[in-house]
Amino acid sequence: MDLRKIKKLIELLEESQLAEIEIHEGEESVRLIRHHPQPAAAHTVHIPSPVPGHASAAPSPATATVAEVAEDEDRLPEGEVVRSPMVGTYYSAPNPDAPAFVKVGASVSSGDTLCLIEAMKMFNQIEAEFSGKIVAVLVEDGQPVEFDEPLFVIKKG
Repeated sequence: MDLRKIKKLIELLEESQLAEIEIHEGEESVRLIRHHPQPAAAHTVHIPSPVPGHASAAPSPATATVAEVAEDEDRLPEGEVVRSPMVGTYYSAPNPDAPAFVKVGASVSSGDTLCLIEAMKMFNQIEAEFSGKIVAVLVEDGQPVEFDEPLFVIKKG
């Protein structure tokens, strides 16, 4: 499912009075839920159970309140935030014995690989969208990451 569509769905949920949105495309589905009284957005992606006649286990949705997200954003160093475009596992290097793609203080150019995110047994390269200097790496190697979670802070220049 296209990540831009998921972002638009999140925006739609935040702007509307809806409590929940669920979209199915083929075998993929996205479910966004707003819990009250505090507004929160949750997203889960699941694949139906391969065993006929059995319901798939309910995925545990990841939730973050708007206040928590805003509070975390205030603590970040000055610069442009690079966010995870998907849910998966963060890897700082192409393999355990290799050096990290980038470290704090490294200069990057547009198109340079910043990290890998493994999602559904596929490794996805996350590339810099602009040139600058890495001022913060916000996740650790092997850490699970959520959609739109801050990964890096890059100071343009």
